[in-house]
Amino acid sequence: MKLLLLLSLVALGHCLVTKIPLRRVKSLRQSLREHGLLESYLKQHPYNPAAKYFSIGVASKPLENYLDDEYFGTIFIGTPAQEFTVVFDTGSSNLWVPSVYCSSPACRSHNRFNPAYSLTFVSTNDSLFIAYGTGSMTGILGYDTVTVAGIEVINQVFGLAETEPGDFFDYVPFDGILGLAFPSIASSGATPVFDNMMMEGLVDENLFSVYLSKNGQSGSFVLFGAIDPFYTTNGINWIPLSAETYWQITMDSVSVGGKRIACSFGCEAIVDTGTSLLAMPNSAVSTILRILGASSSGEINCKAVNKLPSIIFRINGKAFPVPPRAYVIENDGYCILGFEGMDVPTESGELWILGDVFIREYYVIFNRANNTVGLSRLS
Repeated sequence: MKLLLLLSLVALGHCLVTKIPLRRVKSLRQSLREHGLLESYLKQHPYNPAAKYFSIGVASKPLENYLDDEYFGTIFIGTPAQEFTVVFDTGSSNLWVPSVYCSSPACRSHNRFNPAYSLTFVSTNDSLFIAYGTGSMTGILGYDTVTVAGIEVINQVFGLAETEPGDFFDYVPFDGILGLAFPSIASSGATPVFDNMMMEGLVDENLFSVYLSKNGQSGSFVLFGAIDPFYTTNGINWIPLSAETYWQITMDSVSVGGKRIACSFGCEAIVDTGTSLLAMPNSAVSTILRILGASSSGEINCKAVNKLPSIIFRINGKAFPVPPRAYVIENDGYCILGFEGMDVPTESGELWILGDVFIREYYVIFNRANNTVGLSRLS
């Protein structure tokens, strides 16, 4: 079923800004489980979340990063417009969607862009290659009008996928990916959508903000060009970026019950809407599971959830708690912790990925004007 999302223009103060609603739907993991494919898929495709951030030679972004994603929005490409459901991903920078040239079986279950139907499409001879853990997405680059919640970006470069990675892609609830990270990590030197919005003066401020709803509630959104004051009543803590690649910041420590359990001497963290869980070094996962009394697979007694402590992330001198109601995921009568381990190259130091488990607790502002991330705790 296609996602039908309303576009709305929201006036905040004296500015006219544009908000795109996000629909929370069934994740790829849930779909694979329902089709009896999850166990075999996980065995065939072991996955390290850190691979997304430590690619070598080619752009490498494991599609398994989107295994648990549940938040998607609608964009339009071409004239007249063709509709696509995408992940708004702050952990990558390219825009790509399936095309009619795609030979992969999975493409048949998704919307495909047809250049012949667009009066404004401009073709190129440039190719696009993005390596995934299950294969590769290959395609060509083209230019066309991309519309995001009423903002028309003229001559936006994007990828037209000709092959998609793995048969499992048939089950993903989205067509493509719209990256919101920095140009420095874009494949094939493509200019990201938000960079063009800024350069063309299409947003009032050079920032965007994200609100993710909890527990199946509606109301999630990405807001381009403004901060919604309704979600900042607790104030905004601004954190400088440590690198202009991903939305990367420096953390001071991670503690439970007043004791430091990880990141004791500082570490790096990436705020990533394209990662659903909290990803951390394997050693940190083992420590947290032991402290919380969970099994090695992360399962925990649902009756014990209310007695669990918050996990405190100290960032830029301030504490950002994530309570158990946020990091415990209840599904079909059993409870599991929303953490995943990853292998990080030793020379890179300790790395954490603050995915949707963290983001749901905060209204997050991604500020390109001064390269900061703003966090406002939600009530």
